[in-house]
Amino acid sequence: MALVDTLRITTVSVAKDRVEATMPITPDLFQPFGFLHGGATIALLETVASIGTEQSTDFDVERPFGIDVHVRHRKSGTAGLLRGVAELEREEPARSGGIKQFWRVTAFDDEGDVVSDGTVMTKIVPLARLEEKARERAASREQVL
Repeated sequence: MALVDTLRITTVSVAKDRVEATMPITPDLFQPFGFLHGGATIALLETVASIGTEQSTDFDVERPFGIDVHVRHRKSGTAGLLRGVAELEREEPARSGGIKQFWRVTAFDDEGDVVSDGTVMTKIVPLARLEEKARERAASREQVL
């Protein structure tokens, strides 16, 4: 079972520059003091950014990866539906090849209040670069032996 299934994340809308999904706030997602665990919220926010990145990925020649997450928690939750939104802020070339994407991510509660917000950075990497890195790692291991 995938994490999105475990967390019951449901995709609401998908576009190349904006993704929205929901996740029910249930007791199995609480931290020890009875509030929504921040890690569950971050998982929702990284998921919407990742889905957005997948829209720009040519899976025949590229793979998407999450590379950085910065999220601030502003309000706690104990019930209802959490809505995660990712909006593409910008893209830029990555030094090692591929493209970095910067996603503004926000989680809203049922009242529309911001629960958490921040930035998720993703990277679309050419398969050729991944193969090159694998060869470099293999050669490095051989030198150690």
